[in-house]
Amino acid sequence: MIQANDTARNYRTIWISDLHLGTAGCQAAALLEFLKQHESETLYLVGDIIDGWQLKKKWYWPQSHNDVVQKILRKARKGTRVVYVPGNHDSFARQYTGEHFGGIEVHLEAEHTTLKGQCLLITHGDLFDGVIQYAPWLAYLGDRLYSLVLAGNVWFNRARAHMGLGYWSLSQYLKHKVKDAVSFITAFEDALIKEARRRGFDGVVCGHIHKAQIREVDGILYCNDGDWVESLTALVEHLDGSLEIITWIPEASPKPRKARARQSAPAPATTLTQQAVPPNVETETVEGVTSN
Repeated sequence: MIQANDTARNYRTIWISDLHLGTAGCQAAALLEFLKQHESETLYLVGDIIDGWQLKKKWYWPQSHNDVVQKILRKARKGTRVVYVPGNHDSFARQYTGEHFGGIEVHLEAEHTTLKGQCLLITHGDLFDGVIQYAPWLAYLGDRLYSLVLAGNVWFNRARAHMGLGYWSLSQYLKHKVKDAVSFITAFEDALIKEARRRGFDGVVCGHIHKAQIREVDGILYCNDGDWVESLTALVEHLDGSLEIITWIPEASPKPRKARARQSAPAPATTLTQQAVPPNVETETVEGVTSN
């Protein structure tokens, strides 16, 4: 567990995906704090950054979502190389492949070489999802049901916060309990690993399925950076070239205490001022998964 503070942590590379800006499920406040406290030479945005599917149905764009976009643009202005690889929810951006916007590069896919010499394919992953490719209507239906679950997740965690409990993903729990979902995730991972091997890469970095993981299969490295609606995760490359999944866990708000009535002397007839209470310190946990 790493305590959040004002000192930025520096990495060689950071990968994030599936922010789903434009939806109520996006954990924009937590993401903004993560971006403030983590710096890197290169930042990869691995798809589904903006949720075009939901924005077409209903416009939803609070200030916190705009703050995230502005923070990413500010990083690009200050010298961070920002590479944007669109996904299926923001596929409208694929028509701008090869362009630069505000210092952000747009690519259909990308390649990254770690300090240890591992050449990684970077792709959102939807192109290897059979449902997206061959039954798009089913994908849209699934997205609708998923949005309902995420809405329930928001209310569920508000209740937990009121009780002084930390964040817990109801949607992740339900997804991992469904046998078909687990089978789909395994098939998806295997497809990405086969593609990386076929094209001569040492590994692949993707998003799409909202399940952060690092694992090696027959010499091929599979990395998924997770998401910012359920797991609040990022993949990072340390300055020594090692890879790790970081999970950002917002601290629970303290349970409010009931005020007690007590006998006291009358206050003098002057204006009273109350000292501001410092904000809660957020915490972060790091899963110690390191590639060799």
